[in-house]
Amino acid sequence: MEQQAGEFGIDEARRALGEIFAPWVQDLNLSVEQFDFAAPSGNAANWQPGAVLRMPFSERICRSGGIVSGQALMAFADTAMVLANLAANKGYRPMTTVDQTTHFMRAVTASDVLADARIVRLGRTMSFGRVTLLSATDNKPVAMVSSAFAMLPG
Repeated sequence: MEQQAGEFGIDEARRALGEIFAPWVQDLNLSVEQFDFAAPSGNAANWQPGAVLRMPFSERICRSGGIVSGQALMAFADTAMVLANLAANKGYRPMTTVDQTTHFMRAVTASDVLADARIVRLGRTMSFGRVTLLSATDNKPVAMVSSAFAMLPG
């Protein structure tokens, strides 16, 4: 996926979502709601690059009882972190997940899920981030995820 000068932003993130992920991830019908690659003026001290994605509710991603499965939530968080890395790097870099720790806080049923993914630290060869997964119905957290990614030679 090549990037041309002047075309970086949410459209680039949406294009990446449709181009770099496996077909089964694309089957989750994720969408990019927000893409933060540049610090807002006047509030840069606590700013972190990242993205907010939405995973629409579907019975196909539920386990028995209509609860969104942990596997779907973890794949969603991992995908959101790739886009957060895209924001932090201001473009796509080949990368791989090194570690992902998920803390499930409560079940989510019959609701879209939002992922607020942020890069906490970006180094030359590694990035570290966090994702908060929220029920779109009440905006309450359903899981917290921390992850590390290795940046690969491109």
